Amino acid sequence: MNRSILLSIDWITILLYFSLISFGMLNLYSATYDENFQNTSFFLSPIGKQIVFLFISLFFGILILAMDPKIIEPFSNFAYIICIILLLGLFFFGKTINFSTSWYFFGPISLQPSEFAKIGTILVLGNYLSKIQTDIKKLSSQLKIIALLAIPVFLISFQPDLGSAIIFIAFFFPLFREGLNHRYLIIFISATSLFLISINFETITTIAIIFLLSIIIYFCLRYINSKIKLWPIIFFTMISIGFSFLVDYGYYELFEQRHRDRIEILLGKKIDYKGAGYNINQSKIAIGSGGITGKGFLEGSQTKGNFVPEQHTDYIFSTIGEEWGFIGSSLLIIIYLVLIIKIIVSAEKQSRKFRRFFSYSVASLIFTHFLINIGMSLGISPTIGIPLPFISYGGSSLLVFSILIFIHINLDANRLNE
Repeated sequence: MNRSILLSIDWITILLYFSLISFGMLNLYSATYDENFQNTSFFLSPIGKQIVFLFISLFFGILILAMDPKIIEPFSNFAYIICIILLLGLFFFGKTINFSTSWYFFGPISLQPSEFAKIGTILVLGNYLSKIQTDIKKLSSQLKIIALLAIPVFLISFQPDLGSAIIFIAFFFPLFREGLNHRYLIIFISATSLFLISINFETITTIAIIFLLSIIIYFCLRYINSKIKLWPIIFFTMISIGFSFLVDYGYYELFEQRHRDRIEILLGKKIDYKGAGYNINQSKIAIGSGGITGKGFLEGSQTKGNFVPEQHTDYIFSTIGEEWGFIGSSLLIIIYLVLIIKIIVSAEKQSRKFRRFFSYSVASLIFTHFLINIGMSLGISPTIGIPLPFISYGGSSLLVFSILIFIHINLDANRLNE
């Protein structure tokens, strides 16, 4: 690593990275602390394993910073293929935990290929976008992009791990930056709205709502443009009704009961403080009990009493809320937002599409994880097993997000050497 590259490195991003890592280690230690724990092997404990993965992450980070960035893009297709092979291998060699076959085990160490698939997908999409000569708005280009996204999503969904599959939606936002037509965003918002309407109301009521909305849309468009035709509205109505029937079938036939329970609790259709809603309720109690300044490190009664299940993974933010309070939680959110904004600002300075897309994807992935995980802890999004980057326990997650951050830093530092 030469001196000019060292001077070009974004040390503020590295500082933000280590701030999150350090804070994560503190809260992981608190969430798993047991004064009666007599295990002599520190490195078999959650905090011990996380420290091992931190050193592995830093080792790869140094290698990445020393790497010539020109070799990253040609490596993209190979990385994607390796990730797909690892996902396929789970169906033969994977271990099932909590109904999901998502891990390889090597003694005390486990690896989750769905996390590494994020790296492969970002690389292959960026590589493809940098090579297409025509606009991304071309249908053939869009179909290839959808296919590249659909393969890992399909394999992850059948593990089944719907939470990890859903997170791949984060890659659509960088595609909009690269010129993908915004009508897809409208379609996504419309489909999400229809999904919520369909699971909240009976079929007849849902159809009536669709017809009413179609009529309102038609007359609004007529007011704006008197030449608007009726047939597109009729087509939209029929498609919407068909989608509603598919949602109704998929919700009851493909979703497991535990997923339906979590969604219905979130939407207020069901109250269950002892069953599916127990985790969320206990998390909200822990966060609320922290007040403005928190109870202090290792002083959280909900945390020490193990009242919040999966607190060191899915609900790590409840530990932060209880022990560090509103001030500590707000500071963490600010650090995340500053990191995301810095990555986006750096991405905009890139002249090459591959590098810009990569950095935008890193920012989008961190933001989506951050938004969903904290939303889970606050009870405003369903529990789908999404870790909080750099904070939650999980070696694969820590390693993958570290690799993504260090590749971004490398690309940014070498921006003027393209």
